[in-house]
Amino acid sequence: MSTDSDAQLTIDQLAQRTGMTVRNIRAHQSRGLLPPPEVRGRTGFYGAEHIARIELVRELQADGFNLELISRLLANAEGSSSEVLRFTRALHEPFADEEPQIVEVGELAKRWGGGDPALLRRAEKLGLLRPLGDGRYEEVSPRLARAGSELAALGITTEQALDVVSRLRRHADSAARTFVELFLDTVWKPFEEAGRPEERWAEVSDALERLRPLASESLLAIFQLAMSDAAEKGFGRELQKMRSGSKRR
Repeated sequence: MSTDSDAQLTIDQLAQRTGMTVRNIRAHQSRGLLPPPEVRGRTGFYGAEHIARIELVRELQADGFNLELISRLLANAEGSSSEVLRFTRALHEPFADEEPQIVEVGELAKRWGGGDPALLRRAEKLGLLRPLGDGRYEEVSPRLARAGSELAALGITTEQALDVVSRLRRHADSAARTFVELFLDTVWKPFEEAGRPEERWAEVSDALERLRPLASESLLAIFQLAMSDAAEKGFGRELQKMRSGSKRR
């Protein structure tokens, strides 16, 4: 960010400073993406606020926001550019603490015991792999991939493992919607009904960032309880069958 404290740049100088064209700067102004310049005489002058705003718009565009949506976000934030950027970054930050890794299709074929294109397409559809071209894939969750390798070592086929992932994904989607709806109902809607006051953007961003570990920890804890109950019931029945069979003999 620029440290300029006063509006000292003409529009031509601002274009040179930011790498934009004068035409694009004027287009940003007409869309409401840039605040008006400080007019002295018949010349408009720009400063740090305008440079920071252009940088913000670029970052939001890089995050996949179109200019119309960016304009609405900035209007709703009532000038709180830094908090809008913080919130959108938090919104797009993956709810994960692991880095994806790049794998070759040959490695996947070796790991899966073959290179069935149908299995690759299914893994893509489930969000486990992202094709990068040239026979390379991004493995979104290496942790899940390691679990798949362990399942293979137990004699479970790739197709069976993907069946499990598909079923788990449906349950996970439902759990994720529960947390998102909770955030929208208890945090976002009251904020929106209050007119999205500038001073509360930080509060909303904090709530979203705190939701990450809370959602993960809550889901893991309830799954561990459910797994304990399911294992006790499922294996308990099998043990009961074994005892009953021993008695008959």
